[in-house]
Amino acid sequence: MEFKQLESFAAVVRLNSFTKAAESLYISQPTISTHIRALEEELGTRLIMRTTKNIEVTTEGMKLYDYSVNILELRDRMVNECSSAGRQIIHLGASTIPSAYILPEVLPRFGKLNPNAFFVIHQSDSKGVVDGLGDGIYDVGLIGMPSEKESVVCMPFCKDRMVLITPVTEEYLNLQAAGASAVEILRQSPVILREKGSGTKKSADFFLEQAGIADEQLQVTARVNDPEAIKNLVAGGLGVSIISKRAANNFLREKRILAFELPHRADTRDLYVTCRRDQADRGIVKEFMEFLTRYYANGPKE
Repeated sequence: MEFKQLESFAAVVRLNSFTKAAESLYISQPTISTHIRALEEELGTRLIMRTTKNIEVTTEGMKLYDYSVNILELRDRMVNECSSAGRQIIHLGASTIPSAYILPEVLPRFGKLNPNAFFVIHQSDSKGVVDGLGDGIYDVGLIGMPSEKESVVCMPFCKDRMVLITPVTEEYLNLQAAGASAVEILRQSPVILREKGSGTKKSADFFLEQAGIADEQLQVTARVNDPEAIKNLVAGGLGVSIISKRAANNFLREKRILAFELPHRADTRDLYVTCRRDQADRGIVKEFMEFLTRYYANGPKE
C-alpha cells in the first residue's frame, strides 16, 4: 500500500468523481483506476462501486477513507515539521464557535509574539477535536465542553454567554416588550437545535434540563451544526434557537434577529483549550495555552 494509492482513493471519495480526482492530482484517470484496483486487491474487498452515471462508496470504502485522511494528514505534518528549518507548525483543532469567533482574534496577536509559529486549522465539533488529539492529528484544541478523557489536559480559558434568538416579528417584539422568558418562548415556538457532539448543544441541554423541558416536548424543526446557517434560518422565520452570544452579535447589531437572555447559571459556559497530556509541556503548545489564558484573564471579549 502506497501513499499515492491512498491519495487517489481519498480524492475520488471526496470529489465523487474519477475524472475530478485525476484533475486535482494532475494524473491520468487510468492511473487513478489502477491505484484503487491495487488497494482493492491488497485489502481483498470492494471499495467503490462504479456505474455509468455515478459512484458508490462501500462500507469498507468509507472506513478506508477515514483512515486515509488521517494517514495523509499525519504524513504532511511529518514532512512539514521535519523540514521546517526553525519554523514551528501547530496543528490546531477547533470546534465551531472557537474556530469562527476566537481564532481570528487571538492568532494574529499570538503570531506577533511568535513570528516562527504557524497554524494549520482543522474544524470539527468538540468531540471530533478531542478524538483528533487522541489520534495524534492535532497538537492543541479549542472546544466548547470539557473532556473527561484522562489522556488530555483541558483548561478553561474564557467565558461564553448563551442566548435564545428569535425572528424579528410583531409576535416576538411584543413578547420581548412584555418581558417574556426564554422558557415561555421555547415552549410555544418551533426550535432549531445543534447536533450531538457540539458544546453549544450540551449547554442548551443543560438549560432545558434546568427548565424541566425534555427534547420530546420541543417542536424541533431542524438540527443544524453551523451557527451561520442557524442565524439565517432563524432570521428567515423557521424557528428559534439557543446559540453563543458571540455568534449572534453581528445579526443583533443589524437587527435581523432578537435575543432573549437565559436564566442565571444557564446562560454561561466555559470554552476550553486542550492538548494531549504528553504534549502539555511541549514549548510552543504550552506557550499557546498560556497565551490564551492570559489574554482572556480579565473576562470575555465580545
